[in-house]
Amino acid sequence: MAQMIDVPHHGVQYCFSEKAYDQRMAAPDFRTLRYFVAVAEERSVGKAARRLNMAQPPLSVHIKNLEAAVGTPLFRRAARGMEITDAGNALFQRAKEALLLANEGFDAARAIGSGSRGRLTVGTMVVLSYLVLPRLENVLRAKLPDVEIQYVELNAVNNVSAITDSQVSVAICIPPVAQAGIAVERIGTQPLMLAVHADSPLARMSSIPLERLSGTPLIGLPMPEGDVDKSVVASMLRRHDVSMPIAQRVETMVSALALVLAGKGVAILPACARIGRPPGVVFRPFRNVDAKMDIAACWRSDWESPLIEPFLACARASLRQAA
Repeated sequence: MAQMIDVPHHGVQYCFSEKAYDQRMAAPDFRTLRYFVAVAEERSVGKAARRLNMAQPPLSVHIKNLEAAVGTPLFRRAARGMEITDAGNALFQRAKEALLLANEGFDAARAIGSGSRGRLTVGTMVVLSYLVLPRLENVLRAKLPDVEIQYVELNAVNNVSAITDSQVSVAICIPPVAQAGIAVERIGTQPLMLAVHADSPLARMSSIPLERLSGTPLIGLPMPEGDVDKSVVASMLRRHDVSMPIAQRVETMVSALALVLAGKGVAILPACARIGRPPGVVFRPFRNVDAKMDIAACWRSDWESPLIEPFLACARASLRQAA
């Protein structure tokens, strides 16, 4: 609605037209919010672009367009990276909440406060599926009958991004994820065993002295956070002064078993990998070596949900039954 206002000034009459402002900036879409959150968490457009699997220039354009739409800088560009402003931090906190709500579903989000309803997306690694899922599914359905439960297959390479990008609510990982921003709860263990081709002389032994493996080619799994010295297997070999050359690294334990079957080397894997072993591969325990790999539930540490505690109880119960 327009309103005419006369303002006298030194004999000159000014006329202003006052109009109510009834238009608001369109809210950014969830893709833009996801891009913004990635840059805010990585403090770098380049690192965020790699995490999002996109090129850096279009991501920069998205951030500049968002700043223009908001009407204030969200980052300070510095030599050491992108420093978030107070305005950016305010948007960051709310954007994370919005993305979590969107991924979990608006209807589920309204009901999830009680812990009796909602959606739980569970990520699990292939090597754990036969060990955990049959029992976990039954226990979860009994404990959370009105919760929508979905399962997503993960591996040692994509489990971190699946958790941090809220593709899963919680993941069951072996070994546990070690990264800032991810909560970890140990829910069980698996002893380490040697996977070897059935035709190998090692297969004729009831248990394997670790020193017997010195010089034997090893099919290795991904290095934790790029540091092989942090792995359980490397630590065990180092403690016993055993050196095994890495024949090849693979992303999954299933791939490791396939290469053992192909005669490319041996693999040191948790005992649960026996369940899905192919014919021609056998597992043998180590002699006088008590080495285990932890199984853990992992989720975003900023995701507060009443579904986490009942899930942990169900997961622990499932692994106790499997022991």
